[in-house]
Amino acid sequence: MSKRYRITREFQTRDEAEKPITLEACKAYFASKPDFEYTTVYTVKGETTVSIPGDFFLWHIGAVTIPFRHYQGDIYVSGSNDAVIPKLMEVASELEADVSEG
Repeated sequence: MSKRYRITREFQTRDEAEKPITLEACKAYFASKPDFEYTTVYTVKGETTVSIPGDFFLWHIGAVTIPFRHYQGDIYVSGSNDAVIPKLMEVASELEADVSEG
């Protein structure tokens, strides 16, 4: 089973109230990245097809698509592909957030 990672601002100490990563901030950030696309349904095809509703930023790396999911002020991504770690670190840094497992 692969690890799941969370990009969050939960652990940061700020003078103001906790600042979640908003969907609007994600849309603006990922819109500037040509290898990402936004969708409100992520579809997984295999023996059966499963469609998952939500706010997804799909990262296209070669023939592989990796979903980054915005949920309740955080971004979640699976660590099943080795290319994910450097990308999630880049995203977290540019969004001024931290990375945790879970």
